[in-house]
Amino acid sequence: MRFGVPLGLVHPGAWRDLAVAADRLGFESVWLPEHLVFTTDLSTATYPGTGKPGIRPQTPLFDAPAYLCALAAVTEHVRLGTAVYLYGLRHPFIAARAFATLDQISGGRAVVGVGAGWYEGEWLAAGVDFATRGRRLDEAIAVSRRLWTDKTVEHHGEFFDFPQVAFEPKPVQRPLPVHAGGESRAALRRAATLCDGWISMPQTLRGVRPKLDLLRELRATAGRADAPFEITVHAYELSGPDEIRHWERLGVDRLIVRPWTRTRDAVPALIDFAARYGVRHAT
Repeated sequence: MRFGVPLGLVHPGAWRDLAVAADRLGFESVWLPEHLVFTTDLSTATYPGTGKPGIRPQTPLFDAPAYLCALAAVTEHVRLGTAVYLYGLRHPFIAARAFATLDQISGGRAVVGVGAGWYEGEWLAAGVDFATRGRRLDEAIAVSRRLWTDKTVEHHGEFFDFPQVAFEPKPVQRPLPVHAGGESRAALRRAATLCDGWISMPQTLRGVRPKLDLLRELRATAGRADAPFEITVHAYELSGPDEIRHWERLGVDRLIVRPWTRTRDAVPALIDFAARYGVRHAT
């Protein structure tokens, strides 16, 4: 089992120290969430399934790939991912360039975690149609894969239209991994048909099973059952080391864990977790 660390669940002032600790201790990856902007009007900010606002407009927001580039400079091994980046909210030139740069600077450690998004307010503020976000994301993924691999690219699609362009430098990784987040059928379809992996919401062993069953069904239907694919689950309430084998039996490749409750406890808790769960660098 590989273990990831959710940097977004501590104060941004601790991101560097936590990433450095994760790298030193042998955690496989660190992950940043992402939003572009928050509006002060909360009428479109109800988080799905809660009935409550899922944002605070005063929350500090950072450009996730740019911040991960800074973390790449102070780490050596840990992979650097987004969970998740609103890829369809940007033109593919912008998003593909950001992650290609991260992959170059990190020496091939980028993981492009993408999602369609749930918060309508930032799409309205950016002047982008929220209702088409899923189709925009699908097209942006397809365009970006060509930008990252083809010598030249020309595209005339539903949302993006451009003449033949060159896009250099290419990412170090071939392919640069794209993982889709979300648990709706549309999100699982995106992961199964267009991406290299899936990222869950916070989950339990029981709760994740139906998602994994549907994911396998969708991959088989798409003829991708045997293609390389990574399953990442946010699992914040682990009962102990013996639980890990149950996740492995489900086919989960990576658990994003949070063994702390307060920012000031994050690094000591990560040290304790590494010792208890046998975290170590992959050889």
